[in-house]
Order: sequence, then C-alpha cells, then structure tokens
Amino acid sequence: MTIYSLYIFDRHCDCVYYQDWQRTRAVRTPADDRAGVHRLPAPVAPGARESIFSASGAGGAGAGAGAGTGVGAGTGAAPKRQAGLPFDEEAKLVYGVVLSLRNMVKKLSGRDEQFTSFKTAQYRLHLYETLTGYKFVLLSDPSADSLRFVLRQIYTGPFIDFVARNPLVEMDSRTQGIDNDHFRAAVDRHMRSLSIFN
Repeated sequence: MTIYSLYIFDRHCDCVYYQDWQRTRAVRTPADDRAGVHRLPAPVAPGARESIFSASGAGGAGAGAGAGTGVGAGTGAAPKRQAGLPFDEEAKLVYGVVLSLRNMVKKLSGRDEQFTSFKTAQYRLHLYETLTGYKFVLLSDPSADSLRFVLRQIYTGPFIDFVARNPLVEMDSRTQGIDNDHFRAAVDRHMRSLSIFN
C-alpha cells in the first residue's frame, strides 16, 4: 500500500497546496500557475510515472486526457504527444470529482450523510472538509482503509501551527499557494511515519 498525493483546496475552489510522494516526473505547469503550490522534481527517465492520472502511470480518471498533438505543416513529421495534464487541469479534475460526489451524496442521502472517500481500481480518494471551507484530499492505494483521520491530523497539527497561526501566510490569497517550508516538512514527516506509507 502507498500514499500518492495530497491536495488542499481553499474556499474559492483553488488548489493552494500540493505534495506528491510517488511522482517522478515534473508536472506540466500552465502559464498562470500559482507560486508555492507545488515543488516537483525535474524530469527523469522517460516512461517514469508523471501522475496517478497519466497514461504512463497507474491510470485512472482522466488518463491521457488533455494530451495535445503537434504536427509541422507539410513536414510529414510524426505527431508529438505531450505527456499528462497540466497541473491546473489535474487539480480541477480532482476538485470536480470531489464536488460532484459530495453534492450527489447530499441529494441522495440527505444532510446526515457525508462524502468521505471513494475507490477506483487505481486509487482511493479521501476527503476532509474544515468549517472554514478548506478541503484536504488525499490519493492513496485503493486497498487502503479510510485515511480521513490522517487528513484531520494534518489540519489540526501542521496546518494550524504553520499556516493558520503564521501571520506571513496569506490565507485568502488568489495569487499564491501555501509556500511554507515548515508546513511542507511537517506534512512529509507525518506521512512517512504512517505504516501505510510505502
């Protein structure tokens, strides 16, 4: 079993934090990418997993979607395929799944039920929502039990200590993510201390 990645979305539905433990290739960043949201490694060997959603990886929702082709006019060159999704599109897909399933659960089950996780053949998505509108989303191995308590521990521990109580972090920023080395290191330590972490 393993943990793939953590997303944090603010009340504006924007991804303000991303951390990945299994991704081995750099993310495709869009031109309007927010500073401080993610820190991913430089590209490595071809064929390495770009993300849980890439066709070269484990697959899943959106696998291969958003890949463009480019052919030189009249050159007869083979189409050039861009691997994976740009990060903003990947984050929007994750948030869209969370929002859609959460709304479906509320409409079908009433206010007493909560959407906390769902599982596909490739991954399991875990959700923890705060009263302030932050959504913590964790992608893990599909055989993992609920990890909602881990997300709550991250919120009540490192998030409160290094983000909410830090006057230098803009909590309502639409231009920058949570760029805090102490928070990133605390989340990494917490995840690596779990028995599920591979």
